[in-house]
Amino acid sequence: MEYMEGMDNIGSEIMYKVIGETENYDYKKYKDNDVLKVLQKDIISLEDYKVLLSPAAEKYLEPIAHKAKKETMKHFGNSINMFTPLYIANYCENYCVYCGFNCMNKINRAKLTMKEIEEEMAAIAGTGLKEILLLTGESRNMSSVEYIGEAVKIACKYFSSISIEIYPLNVDEYRYLRECGADYVCVYQETYDTDKYEEVHLFGHKRIYPYRFNAQERALMANMRGVSFGALLGLGDFRKDAFAAGLHASLIQKKYPHAEISFSIPRLRPYINNSDNNPNDVHEKQLLQVMLAYRLFMPYAGITISTRERAGFRDNVIGIAATKISSGVKVGVGGHGKDEKGDEQFEIADSRNVKEIHDMIISKGLQPVYNDYIRL
Repeated sequence: MEYMEGMDNIGSEIMYKVIGETENYDYKKYKDNDVLKVLQKDIISLEDYKVLLSPAAEKYLEPIAHKAKKETMKHFGNSINMFTPLYIANYCENYCVYCGFNCMNKINRAKLTMKEIEEEMAAIAGTGLKEILLLTGESRNMSSVEYIGEAVKIACKYFSSISIEIYPLNVDEYRYLRECGADYVCVYQETYDTDKYEEVHLFGHKRIYPYRFNAQERALMANMRGVSFGALLGLGDFRKDAFAAGLHASLIQKKYPHAEISFSIPRLRPYINNSDNNPNDVHEKQLLQVMLAYRLFMPYAGITISTRERAGFRDNVIGIAATKISSGVKVGVGGHGKDEKGDEQFEIADSRNVKEIHDMIISKGLQPVYNDYIRL
């Protein structure tokens, strides 16, 4: 838990609140009557949120979904945002047992040159997309802040919104990337269980739990427009991890009311040299339950559904709870303009291109949105 040299310690109180509430969360105590009471409420409290994530709520997913859909339509209308990720490097210095990029996994490592990055971005922009997510493995040596900053500057030529999903940074580093043109930061705690966190992060900077936990707050201190939260469901007790991610996001929203908040709900997926990396007790029913609970607890938050999930599931959750969907996804290094240069992080379950996702959204009576942010 101790910070390494050079890591910003912002002294935030939020982490201890989340850990304490999560440790005391007993989801087995809730009964049918508790769920029925929540369904009658217009405003969902923290206690109600606990009920919505409990096993007792599973049998009421249909009425919960109807309630969630009303909230989604109220705050987002029928719009569904579209984006794609671009992996610019897959070098990593962490040993995380669940990830294909972990430094002990023997895969083809690669890093795009600036010329290759521009070629990839031009190809993505050619599909009409105006929002991009830039990703790297967690290696400061191979993917420096300056390298990422140059990639962001290139992205500004093609995209209106530029999100980053990289290793956690200090406030001044996030501020530098904000000045380069990045506006959104995605960081996932993986698991909020401190014991499990230590068990699955065997070495590397990622092992420092509080530094990762406070990354979103440091990003907002650096004037990023928004931040995303999530846990890798199936890694630990998924109900407690989902609860913690929602509580974490809500406390950040209260402290930084101007910030745009969103969730991603990834599940464990197989990766190269590990085909058994599956989320055990987290099935589509449970995944839907988590999404619905997020929607009702934080009705203004965006919810992203990734290509980790199969097409049929993704098609059915947009408009009910999910407000953003990825398309034309490649999870190796590059692959949009030319062949992938480095191996993938995990296996995807939905390989549809941008047009196919666009047409699917239209077929659901919803509106595909390519751009909802104007860069000034």
